[in-house]
This record gives sequence, structure tokens and C-alpha cells, in this order.
Amino acid sequence: MTSTHSAGSAEEGSPKAGNMRSLSRAMEVFAELQRAERPQRLSDLARTCGMSLPTTLRILRVLQDFGMVSQTDKSYRIGPAVLPAARSYLENDPLVVAARPILQQVASQTGLTASLYTRLGFERILVARVDGESPLRYDLPLGKRLPLTVGAAGKILLAALSEEELQQAAAAAIAAGHEKSSFTAEELRARLPEPGTDYAYSADERATGVLSVAVAVPNRAGRPSESLALTSPVETATEAGLKAGVPELRRAAGRLSEILEGSVY
Repeated sequence: MTSTHSAGSAEEGSPKAGNMRSLSRAMEVFAELQRAERPQRLSDLARTCGMSLPTTLRILRVLQDFGMVSQTDKSYRIGPAVLPAARSYLENDPLVVAARPILQQVASQTGLTASLYTRLGFERILVARVDGESPLRYDLPLGKRLPLTVGAAGKILLAALSEEELQQAAAAAIAAGHEKSSFTAEELRARLPEPGTDYAYSADERATGVLSVAVAVPNRAGRPSESLALTSPVETATEAGLKAGVPELRRAAGRLSEILEGSVY
């Protein structure tokens, strides 16, 4: 036991461990810029990420060197180097490629906007969408970081979590600025579907005047990381109308799961 602990301690203090820590910090800064609705000042990034000004500045300069961050005056934003990466993902990722025709079919049959989200930590990202007959009131771009704690597509991915995991999810939502500082796991649990319900419903949660219903995409691990959602403006749909689309969502999620079954996704 002593030798193992000593080896672990030595490894933690090694240059390699230091490099990984630096990489982790850089990814934290990069993720915060992705969440931001507008360019961020150095002081704001440092405070949000819990880092010193010199450390944050060094990270930003390295990210700038690789084109992942751009600077205008005293503010920083995501740089152009992310576009080739995004294009490669959208064209080659097996999940996105398999989902497109399925979303098109669901949107055609229901007349509602069909979307696919994937979980990233304690957030979710829109990776594919097919518009329905009625346009939504807001423009939600692909790649947008969104909370798991609000919206049907996020809540269904939290439905099977333990109490400890819900506490982690609540804390992460607060840290990311998605929830107020007093938000608790108990409040989060109250938002989730009742036990035994395999879909989540939301109204006026993440966006005003929008209704949504979502199901999780089954996977071999038993913990789903993707969800399919139907969304509509409130004036062109009802709760009953959205929930009537749940069977089609279930079938679509099953088809997507089967297609991905033989992949390494």
C-alpha cells in the first residue's frame, strides 16, 4: 500500500501530471467561452474559472496561437479554428449521420421540430435538428451548451440519476451559471419525470412560449447520453398534442440505438 501511494504521489507531481493539469485548465477556459453569449473580458474569465489573471492570460495566449480563441480590444471569444473541427464532426460522427434521416422522418410525421441532443458533462448540446411546420420563436444554433436541469431534452437524461449524482448536477448547473446559487438537488428532483415515466415534458422552461417533449436514446451502457425531442411554439400545439408524439419518439430512439449498436460510438 505504501509503495502504491508513493508511486501515485510521485506521478501527481510529475511533469506529465502538470501538463495534464494545464490542459484541463485550458479546457475550462475554452468551455466558458463557449457558454458565453458575448465576448468575455480577462477579469471575468479568471473570476468565473477560479484562476488568477496571469494564469488565465497565459492560457488565452496559447489558445490564440492555435486559433481557438480570438481577441478584440480587451475581450476574448471563440476563434475560427473551431469551424473545421465542427465541420468534421457534423460530417463524420456516426451519431449525427445516423440521426439526420430519422429526425427528418419524425418531423415529417408529427409536423413538429425534431432535435437530437448529446450530453457533455452536466450540460447538453444540440447536434442535429429538423424544423417542423411552425418555426420556433428563437434560433438555437448547433453546438450551443445548454443546461440539463431545464427543458425536456435535458431532464430526461437526469431521470435515472442517484441522489448523489443529482447533487453533482445541481452544483454543476450553479457553477455554469444555469441556476441560482440556492438551487438544490431536491428542486431538481421535483422537475424530473415521475418514476416509471420514460419521457419528459417542459413548458416555458428554457425558452418562453415553447413546449417540448423528449425521450432518451437507449445505449448498451444503460446510462443514456443522448435524447430526442419534439418542440413547438405554444400557439400551435398543446401538451396533449406534444405527448401524442411520444410513441413516434420512442420508435425513433429505438431505431437510432439499433443503428449505433454495431458502431464504436
